[in-house]
Amino acid sequence: MSASSAAPGSEPLPSTALSPGLAVVVLALLLSIQPVTTDLYLPALPALTRSLGASVASAHLTLSALLLAFGVSQLAWGPLSDRFGRRPILLVGLAAYTAASVGSALAPSMDLLVVWRTAQGAAMGAVVMCARAIVRDLYTPLAGARAMSKALTGLGLIACLCAPLGGLLADALGWRAALLVLTAYAIATLTLVALRLPETLAQRNPRALHPATLVRTWAHVLGTPAFWAFSLLTTASYGGLFTFLAASSFAFIDVLGLSRTAYGMALLSTALAYLLGTLLCRRLLARLGLVRTVALAGALSAAGGCGLVACSLAGWPSPWALLLPFYLFMLGHGIHQPCGQSGAVGPFPQAAGVASALNGFMMMLAAFGSGAWLGAQPAGTALPLVQGVAFWAALLAAIAWTLVPRFAGGLHASR
Repeated sequence: MSASSAAPGSEPLPSTALSPGLAVVVLALLLSIQPVTTDLYLPALPALTRSLGASVASAHLTLSALLLAFGVSQLAWGPLSDRFGRRPILLVGLAAYTAASVGSALAPSMDLLVVWRTAQGAAMGAVVMCARAIVRDLYTPLAGARAMSKALTGLGLIACLCAPLGGLLADALGWRAALLVLTAYAIATLTLVALRLPETLAQRNPRALHPATLVRTWAHVLGTPAFWAFSLLTTASYGGLFTFLAASSFAFIDVLGLSRTAYGMALLSTALAYLLGTLLCRRLLARLGLVRTVALAGALSAAGGCGLVACSLAGWPSPWALLLPFYLFMLGHGIHQPCGQSGAVGPFPQAAGVASALNGFMMMLAAFGSGAWLGAQPAGTALPLVQGVAFWAALLAAIAWTLVPRFAGGLHASR
């Protein structure tokens, strides 16, 4: 598909059989598989750790290994989707994810749980990577930011349900029940894709998997400054979110004494802040444009990080000391992700799969590094959460205020 063939507005290309409303629903479900996979079991993580007789570090590995596999696998899924199309890769990925979900729920030991979660992450890579590439198949770059914000609003709605549902299931039925819900979600999404999603890639690249072509494509993507600006934006934003998710269950439940259900409600409130951010994103894009919208979101991120540090230095031992500043970070996250994800793939209409894969890999590499760092920190304190989020918030603001204004102009050439 050439750049000029994309519709100038936010409607899908007329050459597909996908209506605008269904496009947003499908994208929301595909993108939501990531928070469903991570958020739903977080309230059960301390109980899971005790049930399997494992350490906190190994519990973190169930999340960090999943996300590393998620990121690395996209490097293979991206070229495969450019060669064979989005639809077959989605079907394979969702089927493999379903099988891994069953294995995770039935795992008798922490070691096997890590193995199944790793497989789950690899399969999830196909799903999310294809979703981002589909946005570039259907939309121009700037229209893609608006469409992505709509899909991520749906993601926010689903994420709002995940943590409370996970807490209720863990309390009532145990941690395995929370993991079984992932299987039901995967089956429902697989059915919708199989029955209603047409192929969105207008022209497959028969040479996409040839080594020389891969090298040239990767070099082209990695040599484009706009890709780095927007990919680093999404990477820093996701790094802060992952740090909070990975550390929050122990901080809120073990350190601050919240019940699993109350912790689930706390995560619900952060998802609501993210949801508001995606809604705000569309309004700001229409009024301020891309660069100024990202800059404002950078200010929200910086305020959230500074607020966490200030509350920590003040010695405020309350869940609100973590939640209130993090709401500001999540508002910014709801703006950075749609703008960053669409901006990262925008310059590459012929290689959206590879660009999406590299962007996803960078985010998950940061998440894995954060998980490894958190696993090495002392237990029994919320300080690692504060320090980690504050670091990513500062980096995120710097990227939003320097790299994005300098290199966002590269998007206009790809319209």
